[in-house]
Amino acid sequence: MTDTLSRAALTERFTAPGQPFEIGEREVRGIPMRVFTAGPQTLREIALSLGAFGERPFLVFRDERWTYAEQARIIAGLARCLREEYGLRKGDRVAVSMRNYPEWTPVFWATQLLGIVLVPLNAWWTAPELRYAIEDAGARLVIVDGERAALLAPHLDSLGNPPLVEVRGTGTTGRGWDELLASLDPAAEPPDADVEPDDDATILYTSGTTGQPKGAIGTHRNHCTNLFNTALSAFVSGAMANGGEPVVPDPAAPQPGGLCTFPLFHIAGITSIGYTAMVGGKLVTQYKWDRDEARALVRRERLTAVSGVPTVIRSLLDDAAEDTDGLGTLAGISMGGAPVPPDLVGGVDQVFDALVAPSNGYGLTETTSAVVANVGSDYVARPDSVGRCQPGTEVRVVDPGTGEDVGEGEIGELWFRGPNIVRGYWKNPEATAAAFTDGWFHTGDLGRVSEGWVFVVDRMKDVIIRGGENIYCAEVEAVLFRHPAVEDVTVVGVPHPTLGEEAVAVVVPREGMSVTAEEIRRHVAAGLAAFKVPAHVLIRSEPLPRTPSGKVLKRDLRPVLAAEVEAR
Repeated sequence: MTDTLSRAALTERFTAPGQPFEIGEREVRGIPMRVFTAGPQTLREIALSLGAFGERPFLVFRDERWTYAEQARIIAGLARCLREEYGLRKGDRVAVSMRNYPEWTPVFWATQLLGIVLVPLNAWWTAPELRYAIEDAGARLVIVDGERAALLAPHLDSLGNPPLVEVRGTGTTGRGWDELLASLDPAAEPPDADVEPDDDATILYTSGTTGQPKGAIGTHRNHCTNLFNTALSAFVSGAMANGGEPVVPDPAAPQPGGLCTFPLFHIAGITSIGYTAMVGGKLVTQYKWDRDEARALVRRERLTAVSGVPTVIRSLLDDAAEDTDGLGTLAGISMGGAPVPPDLVGGVDQVFDALVAPSNGYGLTETTSAVVANVGSDYVARPDSVGRCQPGTEVRVVDPGTGEDVGEGEIGELWFRGPNIVRGYWKNPEATAAAFTDGWFHTGDLGRVSEGWVFVVDRMKDVIIRGGENIYCAEVEAVLFRHPAVEDVTVVGVPHPTLGEEAVAVVVPREGMSVTAEEIRRHVAAGLAAFKVPAHVLIRSEPLPRTPSGKVLKRDLRPVLAAEVEAR
């Protein structure tokens, strides 16, 4: 590949003045930033454009289907209902918590039409957790599925009995969704609303490892920047395959479609909702991850992309190795939500014979999804890097002890600033002050930058300090994933009386395979320094505990493993 055809060069070319993804300088919350200047600047503008795609398929859930025209009618009617019946105005909050049901999308777009702040709540939360977030956000309307309605029912009095709409439930806890839909005016026009790019659009509560979750406030600019970054990446990929020239859209070309296996309450799920609508694609969801159903959906709907956490993609890859033809329409596989083992990147490239582009977006809730990305041949060449910063994003690597920048290639805390960084935490000035400095967000991740490539080595809180030596769990896990018998793995630190800490590896073998602790230790010792070899290896048959976004719940494992090691 010539330098002029590299992804970096094409990205610079297509974001230049007068180009489709032009970037220019603007002041955002008092800070000069480089922002996208063309195209929709608010989610409201994208919501208003849905009807233009007419009878094109918009959403598929099992055997249920909706067109863009149907969604546009529901969204306009629902927005009218939110304003006229529920009295909601710009800046009011609506909480939503449900599985990946298709009702998610009209709720999302109707709120954005009005400038209402959507508060997506983790569908895995307990009743007290749901209650906390609803109360903290001051939600004036709650929309939940039947499972969440049953959890919340005993708590509604203490919440002041906010209006509740129940989706796919009995309708005994609140107003039934079907009755609500039947009441909407099918000829309703989208209501007028004054929505600006830097207005609040969402409050997404972080999972949090200590204390209560924090509500990250995402603006319309944050979300639109994320969507433009996603669209730009696809545009550049098309140009790279076309000799460096933009691909002219073909109205007769098959509709792009993606299976989103991320929870829709997660920032990656919201990205799927937004990007699909912006480009006129087809969004396919599942009630929960089901690999057989996923394979059937890709084949039946002729999907071009799948997105999910590494464990989901690994199982999909195993299926593809046995039946590549069944997944032959795929052109891209996007991984994120948790650290991606480097071997998985090469696996995608090999199984699909380089015809499917692997991609990884590194980011957090506070960065509105991917703030750094690695795509296609770049990712295959550098599977240990999360990629380069998105256009308009700045990165610093900071010594956590001094707050000073470290040198090129040295390890420190990753800080990011740009138009995709949220403005702070809802009603939490202390947490905002601790995590943001002059617009720079402190990620809590340790990493380094070499020649523009960003490498994440570990979470600061997960680094194991053994006798004064740092063990980066992600580095050890990457080596362990290369063992042919390892299906899943995590490495955590437990207390040691003289060394301070020592490493424990928890290994889940592949189905039908076995491996011993000594084999695992020898495998690590062949590739890493002796002090990085786990002192203890525990073999497990049950899955590792994970968050909905795919991260291992190390805080839950540590006390259990520490007790097990001490008892040995």
